[in-house]
Amino acid sequence: MKAVSSYRPSCKDVSQARVLLLGPVRSGKSSFISSVQSVFNGRVTNRAMVGSSFNTSFTKKVTSFNIRGQKGEDNTGLVLCDIMGLGDGETTGLTLHDILSVIKGQVPEGHKFSPDQPVGTETAGYVKTPSLRDRIHCVAFVVDASKISSYHKGFGSTFKQLREFISELGVHQVALLTHVDQICPETAKDVSNVYKSLSVRETMNKAGALLGMSTSYIVPVKNYASELDLDVNTDVLLLSAVDHILQYVDMFFQDYAPRHTGSKMV
Repeated sequence: MKAVSSYRPSCKDVSQARVLLLGPVRSGKSSFISSVQSVFNGRVTNRAMVGSSFNTSFTKKVTSFNIRGQKGEDNTGLVLCDIMGLGDGETTGLTLHDILSVIKGQVPEGHKFSPDQPVGTETAGYVKTPSLRDRIHCVAFVVDASKISSYHKGFGSTFKQLREFISELGVHQVALLTHVDQICPETAKDVSNVYKSLSVRETMNKAGALLGMSTSYIVPVKNYASELDLDVNTDVLLLSAVDHILQYVDMFFQDYAPRHTGSKMV
């Protein structure tokens, strides 16, 4: 917690790292944000609104959440960004164009997505020349462990295409595997068993195949849902996930720095 609270981007031009959570509808993106905020608030809160419908996304707009330090402390150097979930049809989720526009920093805060109106220069508040602080510095894919085997077949190719284009932008990617307590009774009883669980390990492998990434990039987490009180082992998983994400944020800034040092800009 102290490491996350004291984190500051290594690039002097950026005061806060911006991380985009990206995943299917109802994968647990908003719940993860609320859960991380709960850890720092010292009590379970639900600041990032979460929908109740299985096949629709509550989040329709670009929404950024400052992760505040412990009570009385200032914001940390981390901002988690939530957007509409990926759907399994052309009209039920974000388009590739809109996602890449968000990552490039061109989409204004609070923009409401519409499949009929892709983001462009005519979009109100469109950022024509985004600065480094406007951009997304890491993408965290979010997938639900309990739905890995039932996700639409098209998601595999969608993730592959997304990852290729995001990589071309120089942005590193990780993945969060949510709801691990729903696939393993022992983990449900005691979340500290998560890395001992064969079911969780097998699901991490399935998630890696779906996303097209090594399991070393995938972090299992349990979000706060119906709980009223915090649990230290759940907190450890959440904070470990944030720490994992920040490692790849730093890699982005390390990759960026050599291109913008010296007497000439390349």
